[in-house]
Amino acid sequence: MSNTKILKWVTGGLEALLGIPVLGGIIIMSFLWIPLVIMLALHIVTLIITKKEGGETTTGSILGIVTSCIGFIPIVGMIMHIITAVILMLEASKPDVHKESMFNEEF
Repeated sequence: MSNTKILKWVTGGLEALLGIPVLGGIIIMSFLWIPLVIMLALHIVTLIITKKEGGETTTGSILGIVTSCIGFIPIVGMIMHIITAVILMLEASKPDVHKESMFNEEF
């Protein structure tokens, strides 16, 4: 499993946790919105590593960055966390496509 997939599973799981209606709000507010800053950093790191590894799907990480920036809005934040979690987990569950193996199979 690649580093990108691991980071997408982790960030997707954390986004799902923050998307739980009452629990997510309690976690975010009790830690004074620091979880949003941590998630922002994780999404940026995931985006950078995905780009370095040649990953094509960066939608989840970019949406995660947007979610972390507007996640302090109660209902909107919850909906955004849930949508981001679903997209990140869908991206993480896709099979790896190795360009080298495809090249070797053609010749």
